[in-house]
Amino acid sequence: MKKKIYSLLFLCSFAVLEGCTDLKEEILDETLSAAKLTDKQAADGIIAPVYARLPDIFLHTNYFAIQEISTDEAILPYRGGTDWGDNGIYIAMHQHTYQSTDPNIRNTWNFILQGMSRAITAMNTLPTLNDANAKVYLAEARGMRAYYSMLTLDLFGLVFVKEDIGETSKILRGEEAFQYVKNEFLAVEPNLDATVGPGRLSKGAVWGLLARLYLNAAVYRDVYGTPTFKADEMDKVTEYCDKIINSGTYKLSPDYFSIFGSDNHTNPELIFAVDQRAELNGHNRMAYFSLSGDQFPLPAYPNANGTDGPAITPDFYRTWVDQYAPKDPSAVDPRFYKQNLSAYSNPADSCVAEANFNINRGILRGQQYGLIRKNGVFLKCPDGKFKVGKLFNDTRNRPTVPVNFTEKVDFTTAGSDYSSGYRVEKYEFSKKSVSGRNFGEADIVIVRLADVYLMRAEAKLRKSNDAAGALADVNIVRAARTTPPPALTSMSLDILFRERGFEFYWEMLRRTDMIRFGKYEGTWTEKTNTDKLKRIFPIPQTAIDGASNLPGYLKQNQGY
Repeated sequence: MKKKIYSLLFLCSFAVLEGCTDLKEEILDETLSAAKLTDKQAADGIIAPVYARLPDIFLHTNYFAIQEISTDEAILPYRGGTDWGDNGIYIAMHQHTYQSTDPNIRNTWNFILQGMSRAITAMNTLPTLNDANAKVYLAEARGMRAYYSMLTLDLFGLVFVKEDIGETSKILRGEEAFQYVKNEFLAVEPNLDATVGPGRLSKGAVWGLLARLYLNAAVYRDVYGTPTFKADEMDKVTEYCDKIINSGTYKLSPDYFSIFGSDNHTNPELIFAVDQRAELNGHNRMAYFSLSGDQFPLPAYPNANGTDGPAITPDFYRTWVDQYAPKDPSAVDPRFYKQNLSAYSNPADSCVAEANFNINRGILRGQQYGLIRKNGVFLKCPDGKFKVGKLFNDTRNRPTVPVNFTEKVDFTTAGSDYSSGYRVEKYEFSKKSVSGRNFGEADIVIVRLADVYLMRAEAKLRKSNDAAGALADVNIVRAARTTPPPALTSMSLDILFRERGFEFYWEMLRRTDMIRFGKYEGTWTEKTNTDKLKRIFPIPQTAIDGASNLPGYLKQNQGY
């Protein structure tokens, strides 16, 4: 029998919807494939592209921007009147005035659909290969198609269904879309491997995604309405969370920030993640996105600095302060802040060996310290160690203005300056990176064990107001961390929402959480829009235009 092995050279973003003339496939006949590729090599080669779009989806200006900057956690002003203006797209994202021409929305859409298209191609090719891994890979490809469908459902309120790359997709919304994604996950779960690690779709990953899907089912069913959480669906959340917890495969990490460290691929808390290890040419840019342009976290890379990007809003910061007053949250909760440079508490500690230099993590406030850079090189102490001191805005041509992060950040001139807003350094800079800031090797978390406990807690509250059971789950997560915060003594949906903010800030869950908890139409720093139609994003105009030869096929979401 003649085998056809498809090598994807280019995938247009619209390939998932209809046959696309830009989709070019190199078809290798059995002679050529026999000479160049074994079935094992072909199977490995066809599953890899299914995952390869995840780093692009999770790029800081794509999925992060629309999941975080649209919420009360993150804000990105027009820095200094010169940086991050981008035709106002980040201001519009935060104020919920985003439109169908937004490039970050378009890019996220394109990459998700390309990933889906690659999954369909893999599903059509893998059954032709005589390799022991083909069955598992086929389940992974189909499961990843379901995951990409879950993303389009969450972000855009629709799902595309097709079995062959040349077909025109059927579009599902609401209950039909939820049922489709659920059934696809259920279909692949028996054939998935439980031990492949967080970078591939495993049984545990599908259990976590099913729990998340059921938890949000009420929103997906009626995205503009008031969610009605069904008892049987909350039972399913609990069921799949129990499977993960009782499997014994995953463990809560005592060191909170190691979950986001550059070597976190082996962290036992990770269930599903974007694999960004160095050998896979990862390009996680989360580490430098929020930092000052005068913060240089790597002594080996004098050009690897921050970008003065997003800050946390004062509103989100105040949730920490209000919870722990009169104590400072950094003294109470290990998730808030981790000091790595002693200069912050003792400025006399101004000389640090390269191996010991690590910038602080978490929420960064006030005067910042770090490597002193002059004329493109870092200063050194007489003993050869690196000089550490107060930082100033040298790269902004303001050498007398300190890098002093302030609570105030907004869209005024003063609130948009380079040092406005407290910053977040959750993901770690990689010391192995070939370019410093642009190629971070920390896996980007999609599902981790703490979320499983908190999803189970939420299901208990929503089903039967089991506050005691929910409280126990939340306190398990709190108690697992080194020097844990004090145990909570009561539980409600509002407390749980606050706790999810503390645990998962900057992890691209906030928009989905806010919608489910009824908070997305609220008011926070520089945002007053209460339009419920903004719960889902506009379909990119390029996609609408691309489907123009099929009248009525792809309709724009309401309000755009």
